[in-house]
Parts: sequence; C-alpha cells; structure tokens
Amino acid sequence: MDHITIYTDGACSGNPGPGGWGAILMYKDIKKEISGGKKDTTNNVMELSAVIEALKLLKHPCNVELYSDSAYVVNAFLQKWIINWQKNHWKTADKKDVKNKELWQELVELTTIHSVTFHKVKGHSDNEFNNRCDELARNAIKELDA
Repeated sequence: MDHITIYTDGACSGNPGPGGWGAILMYKDIKKEISGGKKDTTNNVMELSAVIEALKLLKHPCNVELYSDSAYVVNAFLQKWIINWQKNHWKTADKKDVKNKELWQELVELTTIHSVTFHKVKGHSDNEFNNRCDELARNAIKELDA
C-alpha cells in the first residue's frame, strides 16, 4: 500500500459564517494542495470537510498519516468517540444527536477504505504544512466574496 501524508485545516469567519478548508497531500516527492469553502458553515464542518475531501482524492487504498490541529476530528478517532457514537446509533453520551452526522459517516466510510492514523498538531505554531493549510482555508473564505 502507498504511504500518503495529509495535513488539513478548516477555518471560519464567525461561527457560523463563511468558512474554508485546506489540505496538502504528500506522496514521495509530490505535493498537492486543495481547498474549498462554503458561505454559511461552522469551523467543525470545515475541519471535517478538509479531511474528507483529501481522502476522497486517493484513487486506491492507502496508508495515511493524517495531521490536523482539530481536536474535534482527531479525538473522535483517538479517543474512540466514533465507535461509541456508532454503537449508540449516532447519539452522544448524553443522548443528543451527534452533530455533523452525515460528514462523520462519510469519514468513517473513508477510514474503512484507507488505513488512517490521526495525529494532533498544534495550530498556528511552527508547523509549515499546518500553517499552509490554514492559509489555504483562509484564502478559500476570501474567494467566497470575490
């Protein structure tokens, strides 16, 4: 299986408000940057969208090292929230509907195709790829107004 490194980030101007996401996919010495946005969304939707859109670009099953500064996305897998949500029919521990259920379901589906290892990175620090994803996401927001 191919080994791919992906960095992702989402941003929102207001929450909710106009949002953008960015991702960088790296395979050997090839780097691909992608981004997108929505006029009315939330930061968490943009964080999830970045991961989903990046994974959707992979043409066959891959080993993925995924880096995100979103505790929401990373902890859902590392702390097994996803497993509990599925067991509880997409309800949280306090019996509320899981927010962004459709996006989570799409992401879960993608993680059954690819072997994804999630890594939490510190946002807005000295990680050049995370910083670039943040820039891609913010530029995507600006393009919504263009």
